[in-house]
Amino acid sequence: MTRTATLNLKHNLVIGAALAALMVATRFHHFGSALYLPDASLAVFFLAGFYLRSAWALPLLLVEAAAIDYLAVTVGGVSDWCITPAYVFLLPTYASMWLGGHWYARLYQPVWHTLFRLGGVLLLATSAAFLISNGGFYLFSGRFEEMDWLEYGTHIARYLPLYLGGAFAYVALAAGLHALFVGLDLYRDRPPIEPPKPSG
Repeated sequence: MTRTATLNLKHNLVIGAALAALMVATRFHHFGSALYLPDASLAVFFLAGFYLRSAWALPLLLVEAAAIDYLAVTVGGVSDWCITPAYVFLLPTYASMWLGGHWYARLYQPVWHTLFRLGGVLLLATSAAFLISNGGFYLFSGRFEEMDWLEYGTHIARYLPLYLGGAFAYVALAAGLHALFVGLDLYRDRPPIEPPKPSG
């Protein structure tokens, strides 16, 4: 195994563990409060799609999300209002974030203006996730039988900025850390600068 492959494997394990821990730490309280950070799940799946190479990472994170929700409802005293037949729509919701991260991994370049691409892909992925999860909840949760699409759309529109803001905040933090560590790696691998030779 090459040095690069070894580093990639170590990085994947560390990053995967960090993302799993971040979801555990934040998932119990969706939008956060003065005491709790907002849910990082959308960003976790996006970042996992960008960083993690294993095909097992996506299903493992999905199982983790479901296990956290189960414990939150059965042990943590969290309301089960969102646990309906529409819960299954979280699969394509998080898969869209994963695919967004995977897509961005193909577009990524270690230059500052790649942030424009990151912002565009993240906006598309998070908007798709929002439409899938909320559309599925409207159609199949059984909570909104007396509400039409227009009224429901008006009702949930206030949540879109929170979805986007949370995902963008966590991914922005990850991008800053990425720039720091990639910069250090690049500096470390750079050949030493030789002093100029005297002329003549």
